[in-house]
Amino acid sequence: MSRRDLFPPIEPYSSGRLAVDSRHTLYWEQSGNPRGIPVVFLHGGPGAGATPTHRRFFDPIAYRIIVFDQRGAGRSTPLGELTDNSTRHLVADMEVLRRHFGVERWIVFGGSWGSTLALSYATAHPERCRALVLRGIFLCRKREVDWFLGGIRNIFPEPWRAFAEAIPAGERDDLLVAYYRRLTDPSPAVHMPAARAWSLFEGACSTLLPSADTVAAFGEDRVALGLARIEAHYFMHEIIAPENDLITRLDRIRAIPATIVQGRYDMVCPIVTADELARAWPEAEYIVVPDAGHSAMEPGIRVQLVAATERLKRLA
Repeated sequence: MSRRDLFPPIEPYSSGRLAVDSRHTLYWEQSGNPRGIPVVFLHGGPGAGATPTHRRFFDPIAYRIIVFDQRGAGRSTPLGELTDNSTRHLVADMEVLRRHFGVERWIVFGGSWGSTLALSYATAHPERCRALVLRGIFLCRKREVDWFLGGIRNIFPEPWRAFAEAIPAGERDDLLVAYYRRLTDPSPAVHMPAARAWSLFEGACSTLLPSADTVAAFGEDRVALGLARIEAHYFMHEIIAPENDLITRLDRIRAIPATIVQGRYDMVCPIVTADELARAWPEAEYIVVPDAGHSAMEPGIRVQLVAATERLKRLA
């Protein structure tokens, strides 16, 4: 196909809320063609929530576009809730949603943490996946979390310094523990400054070139609280142990069509992880965007993600 950017803005044709247990209720929406190819969009973070822009990776004439906010994120309630919030719960929620929508099989599209969740879901339920589109690969391993919390300072020293200096000097030897303590404090006077500092740090490191709009979006209260609190929670409790590494489970999904899109200069989820995944999974199409960082909104990444969804129209 010819190179193109995102599809024009669209509004959902239906939206609602679905209680998945006694505590958590998920926000969901559908847009595009009700009789089109089902595709589910998985946002990043964990905890970032979805936005109207995320509908625009898909041709609304061809696709039935299902977008939802994961537990504790975005418009799902309670915002920032950590109880019963784990990868296992999120995978189960996707199955609840799939059955709710009457979908037999769908394309799973996810970036950053969304790629972790997409791979976790696909390896648990390969029979429900028509194809995978993955971006900015993150496998939730300790070395990846350590890079984000510390190693990234080698490339982005100024944002990292602001991130670290939001914590008193005596606690900076373990930033994750220090932030987690603040982010789980019930007082907004304690958890909101920590949430903003964490989220603004991530936003500042997400693009190849500085983007004031990206940083501003990360600084919004709902995004900051969901993202920072849930990321810290997952980094404390949900790091995937070596014996459960998602790469060891690829044999379950080798036959599923898959595209991996990775920015060469992604500093949030460095390319070494995508490269490792691609070498272990030669059946997947692997596209490196030479002039992009982490964000799905990087121009070259947008083009490649749309190109991937255009190619998958053949599944109709």
